[in-house]
Amino acid sequence: MAGKVAARRAALRDNLIDIAERTIAGDGLAALRARDLAAEAGCAVGAIYNVFGDLTDLVLSVNARTFQRLGADVAEALADAPQDPVEQLVIMAQAYHRFAAQNHNSWRALFEVERAPGEDAPDWYLHEMGQLFAYISDPLAVIFPSRSPEDLALLTRALFSSVHGIVLLGLDQASSGVPTSDIDRMIGLVLRQLTASSEKIEHCSTFYLPETAKHPYL
Repeated sequence: MAGKVAARRAALRDNLIDIAERTIAGDGLAALRARDLAAEAGCAVGAIYNVFGDLTDLVLSVNARTFQRLGADVAEALADAPQDPVEQLVIMAQAYHRFAAQNHNSWRALFEVERAPGEDAPDWYLHEMGQLFAYISDPLAVIFPSRSPEDLALLTRALFSSVHGIVLLGLDQASSGVPTSDIDRMIGLVLRQLTASSEKIEHCSTFYLPETAKHPYL
């Protein structure tokens, strides 16, 4: 009996994630509402909260899938990349731009998820994020072999924030004034310049980054 209850609970969980994923992809995070979820899933509203603590937990589960899809796209782009670590950074950043453009609502949900002040993300969610950051930190470790792990972690986040800011503003042409077709070129110019020498990369942490370039759990 307990096994059947657990199976039904798991099936409802997966169904709710599927529905939420479609809703966010089609209409954005703001369109996600408990009553609509329950109606489409064929369950009571209270059943949602028997599976997830709140809608934020549900969104985190959707975002975990988005991280996995983004990671798969980056890995595919790197499959034919040259051995040069700088060019690997450029290729993965351009793959990030393509993913954001093609999955705009899902991508934005990664950064729009609400959280209580001081609340930490679940360990499994941080693990998904860490796998993505590893794509950046690995070539950075080759470019700057003398850097400490702590410095490399900061450089990884600084580089991600720089690329994210370019993509975020680039997809909103009214704010950036840069055509989308030029975003990949801009990314390449910035990354090659920032990684041109250890002296230059040391200054990247002083760049101004807009608040919207920050992930809520970074």
